[in-house]
Parts: sequence; C-alpha cells; structure tokens
Amino acid sequence: MPTIGLSWLADHVALPAGLTAEQLAEDLVRVGLEEEAVHPPAVTGPLVVGEVVALVPEPQKNGKTINWCQVDVGAHNTPGDDGQPTMPRGIVCGAHNFGVGDRVVVALPGAVLPGPFPIASRKTYGHVSDGMICSSRELGLGDDHDGIIVLSSLGLADTPVGTDAVALLGLGEAALEINVTPDRGYCFSMRGVAREYALSTGAAFTDHGLGEAPAATPDGFAVEVADEAPIHGVVGCDRFVTRIVRGIDPAAPTPAWMRQRLTQAGMRSISLTVDVTNYVMLDLGQPLHAYDLAKVAAPIVVRRASAGERLTTLDDVDRALHVEDLLITDSPAGGSRVLGIAGVMGGASSEVSETTTDVLVEAAHFDPITVARSARRHKLPSEAAKRFERGVDPRLAAVAADRVVALLVEHGGGSADPAVSDLDTTAPAAPITMAWSEPERLTGVAYPRERVAEVLRAIGCDVTDTGDAAQVTPPTWRPDLTIPADLVEEVARIVGYDAIPSVVPVAPPGRGLTAEQRARRSVARALAEAGLVETLSYPFVGADQWDALQLPADDERRRALRLRNPLADTQPYLRTDLLTTLLGTARRNVGRGVPDVAVYELGLVTQPVAGPAVAPQLPGGVRPTDEQLEALDAAVPAQPRHVAAVLTGHRERPGWWGEGRRADWSDALELAQRVGRTVGVPITAVADTTRLPWHPGRCAALTLPGGVVVGHAGELHPAVLEALDLPARTVAFELDLDEVLCAVDEGPVQAEPISTFPAAKEDFAFVVDAAVTAGALEAVVREAAGELAEEVRLFDVFTGAQVGEGRKSLAFAVRLRAADRTLGAEETTAVRERVIALAAERLGAVLR
Repeated sequence: MPTIGLSWLADHVALPAGLTAEQLAEDLVRVGLEEEAVHPPAVTGPLVVGEVVALVPEPQKNGKTINWCQVDVGAHNTPGDDGQPTMPRGIVCGAHNFGVGDRVVVALPGAVLPGPFPIASRKTYGHVSDGMICSSRELGLGDDHDGIIVLSSLGLADTPVGTDAVALLGLGEAALEINVTPDRGYCFSMRGVAREYALSTGAAFTDHGLGEAPAATPDGFAVEVADEAPIHGVVGCDRFVTRIVRGIDPAAPTPAWMRQRLTQAGMRSISLTVDVTNYVMLDLGQPLHAYDLAKVAAPIVVRRASAGERLTTLDDVDRALHVEDLLITDSPAGGSRVLGIAGVMGGASSEVSETTTDVLVEAAHFDPITVARSARRHKLPSEAAKRFERGVDPRLAAVAADRVVALLVEHGGGSADPAVSDLDTTAPAAPITMAWSEPERLTGVAYPRERVAEVLRAIGCDVTDTGDAAQVTPPTWRPDLTIPADLVEEVARIVGYDAIPSVVPVAPPGRGLTAEQRARRSVARALAEAGLVETLSYPFVGADQWDALQLPADDERRRALRLRNPLADTQPYLRTDLLTTLLGTARRNVGRGVPDVAVYELGLVTQPVAGPAVAPQLPGGVRPTDEQLEALDAAVPAQPRHVAAVLTGHRERPGWWGEGRRADWSDALELAQRVGRTVGVPITAVADTTRLPWHPGRCAALTLPGGVVVGHAGELHPAVLEALDLPARTVAFELDLDEVLCAVDEGPVQAEPISTFPAAKEDFAFVVDAAVTAGALEAVVREAAGELAEEVRLFDVFTGAQVGEGRKSLAFAVRLRAADRTLGAEETTAVRERVIALAAERLGAVLR
C-alpha cells in the first residue's frame, strides 16, 4: 500500500498551506482511495546539527572503546559562567567513523526517535552523556547502524551548527498510507495520487509523465522480443526502452531528500543507482531496472523460459524457471544468459555493485497476466510486480528512463550516452461507445451531458459527441476502462457517490426458505443442541492429507478437482469429503490445549467424474446460447452438501458428580441417526470393515431404507489418529446430506394416535457369536415382536468367561403396547417365545 508524503505530493499538485495528513485522507476518500493509516513524524523534539570539537577514545574493561566527544550545537550548547550557550555538550558515542571537525546529527534531551526512543541526559561509562549522536537507523533513514551520519557524506558539510536537522532531513512530516483497489494501479505512484487529489479538490495538477524524451537512435543498445509462446494470446512485452549512463562515481551518495522519501515509502536506501530507479518508480509509476553495463552483452532478448533453466535472483535465491515465465536475457559469445524475470526481479549476475561506473537503464512494459503469474509462482511480490500486474502506463517508459538518466548525471557525475533504444509495438487504446443516457440508467441520477463529458475528460479520456452517444478513448494509464459501465463508475465516483439516492427495494411477497433450507437449518440446530460446535473450514486439501487418512491410491476420494491457481501449493485440490478438512480443525483445537472437542460442519464437497470435462469459453457482453449454458453446466462437477462431526476426549465431562464418559463409536452413530430423525428419514447402521479412515471393527455404513449407503460413522483407525496427532478413540461420522434429503417423504405427515393403554415390558439377554452385530439382532427382535413393539433398546453388551470365548451377550429392553387394548399375559408370552425362536433360527442366539 502506497505511503504518501505531503512534500513529495506537492511536486505534482498544488497543496494548500497547512494541509495535514488527516485532511489529505478525507480528500482522497471522496474519490475512492481509502485511508489505511496516518504515520506521525518520525522524530519529535530537538534534533540539530553539531560539530565535533574534541574526541577522546576511552578503552573499556569489556574490550569496547567508546569516544568521549565534545560537540558544538550552537544555540543549544550548555550555558557557561556568563549564562550564554558557549560550552559544547559532552556526549558518549560508540561509533568510530567520524572525527574532529565533522558535522553530525545530534538528538538533544527531550527528543523522541523512532521506536519510540526518548533521549535524556544519563550517566554512562563514567560520564554524563548530554544527548546522542545519531546513525541512519536511529533516525529511521535506513538500516546503517554501524556508523553515525556524517553530513559531508550527504553533501551537507557546510550546514551551520545548530540548524534544525528535523527540517533538514525531512523527518518532521506526517505521511498517509492508503489502500488502492486492484483496478487502479496508477495510484501506486505520486503521479497517480496527485491526479486523484486534483480530481477531488480541483487543485492544479502537473503531469510529469507526459514529458518529452529523446527519440530512438540507430546505435541504441540492441533489444529483441522473441515471445514465441504468449499466454492468453498476448505477447509478453510490447515496449522496451534502454538508456546508458557512463562514468558514474560509485561512491556518490544518494541525496538526503531522496533517501528520506524512499524511507518514508518503506524502501531501503542501497546505492545511488538503485535508489534513483526506485525513486522514479515511486514517483511516476514506471518500474525500472539498472544493469552493470560491463556485465551485459548485446542484444537483450525478451523470451519465455526453456525447460530446466534456472536463475539466481537479486535476493540470492536459486530459482527453477517455468516455461511461462517471461525472461530478460542477453547474448554473451553468441549464447543466451538469463538476466532476470521480466517485471518481477533481476538476476544477481548483472547486478549493480559498488564498483559499477557504467549503467544500462531498462524501462519496459510487460503483460500484466504474465507478470502476475510469475510473481505468484516464485512467491516474489516485488514492488515492480505489484505495478505491472495492475497495469502500467505504456507511454511512461521513455519519460521515466530519461528521468533516471538525468538524476544519475546530476548526482552521480555521469554523462548520458546519446544512444537510445525504444522498441515500441504498443497499440492505441480501443475507443468505447457509451450512450449519454447510460449513466442515468445505471445510477438513477440524471447527469447532464456536459457534466459527463467534463468528468471523462478530467480523468484523461478523449471524448467525442456522436449524437445520442459518446465515443470515449481511455487514457493510457487506465487499462481498467474497457466497457461503458467502467465509464459510468468513473462519473459516479468523481461527481460523488452521495449524489446517488438510496432506495430500499420492496421485498416481493410469498417467498421464504425452501423445504431443503429449512431441513439444513434443522440439522444444524439439532447437532448444536446435542452439544457440538459448528465450524467452517477451507475446502482446499493436499495429497498428504489423504495419505494421513490411509486412503488407498485408487480410492474415489482421491479423484479431486485440481485448482489452476491454488492459494497454497501444498493444497491444490478441492475436497471430496468433509472429514479431511474437519479433522484438521479438530487437530488444531487439540494442539492448542482443548482435549475435549465436539465439532461439526455442513458444507459442499466437489466430486468430479472420471474423464475430461472442459468448460466452454463464453463471449462477453452477450447472453450465451442454451447449448453453451448446457455445456457449461455439464462441465461443472457435482457438489453435494455433506454433514460431518468429530468428537475427541470426554462426551460427558468428569466432576464431583462422577467420572464422566469418553466419546465412543455409539456417539458418532447416534449423532448420524439424529440427523435422520430430524429430517424424518430412518438411517440404519450396517457393519463395514473396509472403510478408511475408520477402525475396521468399529465402523458402520449408514444406509437409507432402500439400502443406499449415504455415509459412515464410528471410531477412527489408530494409524490415522497417530498421523494426525489426535487422541486415541476419536470418533466421527459423515453423511451425504443432499442424498438424505432426497429420501424425505414430501407428502403430508400422518399423526399417529397415542395409545391410552398400559405398556408391557420384556427384557432379553442373548448370547451370540462375536461377529453378530447388535443391529442385526435388534432387527430380528423387532420383526418377531411385530406391530406391538413400541420400543426396542439395547442396554447392555457383555463379554467374558461366563459367555464363552468368541461369544458376547446383547441385552435388549422391549416395550410392548397395543393401540386398542391392554395386553394380557398370553399375548406377551407369545411375543417373547417368537422373539426367542426367531433369534435362535436366524442368528443362533441363545437366551442367557
């Protein structure tokens, strides 16, 4: 986000006297540039120029040598016997890059430096240090902390003693940080922000980006564009300007005013050549790059990367290049060498160093999409890339390069080479035809035709009245203006959004939640009432998450849709089930010290079918045909809504009331069946020994009445829990909620009368093989009891020597009731005998 200094902004637009950063923020927000922060002055209090008049080195016991200095600070000196400020101030300093007679920057007691770091007189190393001699870092002017600022290195050796250094170094100015929307990349420069301020206030604006620059010459540094594989049909570079400056003094310092502006903008001062290119970029908006001319061989060739090419960038990182990366290369000895990634970052091989005297300046215009993809691919959000990917004015290249040359000549002592190269294949902006009535149609405000034309011309457009419409040619710095709606937005923005009336639309009657929406809300409420917390996880997953779940290579859940531009390379796929991401939520909570987790989520999953499904490229500005819409719909994979839950630790917490109870597989099964009961669909559990990530002996497939499997519930596999660092015996369920809702009977609900006759109770304890499931035995009991069975409930499971090895006891409580009579002993006995007989016949059950 750009940081705007008022004195720098004043180079482009007339600012009123006394303008504050707060008022500037108010003026800019009217045209859509929002305030991010106001940064107060870096230094407050007395900061002055001093001259070292005496210096005594004093070695210390710790091996360090300090300097006891006497510093003349003019009117700020210590009063002498006559009361006049004639006594130099004694200051302790640990730096050694200065001597007697040097002019330095002194922070006196009462000053506050960045940090904040208040300055006071204090006793140290056996002296009372009455102030501090400052380094660049201590003043927020750079990262140099090894030595203090010697004003002669900044060309300020003749500055009078006692001069206010805050004003001298530009440290007393507040700055405004603004937020720029992606479509207004021109505001990443003082030129662009000044234009917007002029539009907001009517202040006089001078466009320094429209100046004249030297024309190309035949002997300019040779440049070729060989983009043989442009992405999205657009050549990656349509303008490339080069200029040469010879004889630069490598030791020439960056002017103090330029260093201060760079620091205020958040950039580090490096060297004069690099600082000048950064300064012009921040000033005009054109990214530039400087090469050591001795390290570059003509011609420069702009091309795509070849497979296997690598580059060590200026940040000393060796990078593998992608075939879509646009490169700047040169041609040493007839070969090809990569100099940098176009619009992103240069390479270390041609970097300007402390010995560089001859510089090749590059100012180019690159395709925004190409730069954006390379910057994201290599995780290099450089200042240049931020501007190129938002769109840079193609007319700026020559002007910006000429400005760099002028500054290097002025401050570096170099001379401009008359050779100029300007490879220019830019195309003029396409005109936009907009009906004069369009602004009123879209905003509801009747803007006069003259006002519309005035606004469009003010933002830089050429406007021609063709009768009922205007033919508008956008300026080169506004690549975001492509359709009439864009122009209407500009009119509304400049005239003021407050001129657009607020009209509350009338809500049409007869609408409400659909049955499906009501059912989903009921499910969410039922799970919340059961003590679970609803969560929302991102739908992005990676192969390592499937590996943690122990999913086989051919599992259908691994057949996922891969994103072309994922947020993270480690998670490039869209999830095919909820449990993969919900387990990550549970893991994060457990890892933060919450052992008892009960969370659930309702969300969409993406389940692509096998085989290619390519969506058609639809034209803009017209309604697609029915065939195109059908093809588009066919290419969209199924996205059913699932519901899932994970429980770890205690389901019922321990306390003075008892030991509590840990969550087990029955809790997961009960929650899944609660979902079914909530929407009116019975869900049956059937043992499943193969479904990962569940435990093979404690997992149930969840089926609808027709036998369709809609999910699974149970305890998770120990290997999965170990891979995810989750507690042992963690349980979970997942249901295809859309499939469950499809089974809902949409007919009228038939109420059943409540019997007024008493119930009869029978308990059964059967001994069966360990492989017999409780669900299978329950189904037999229900079948045998018939319509008299009001409730069948499992209340005990027992294993031990009493029932034999490989056997278990399952105990059921059965409640019998008739709707029209009191059941007699004969009827309940007959039911009991049928249950015992059928259980023995079907499952070999023996009454215990």
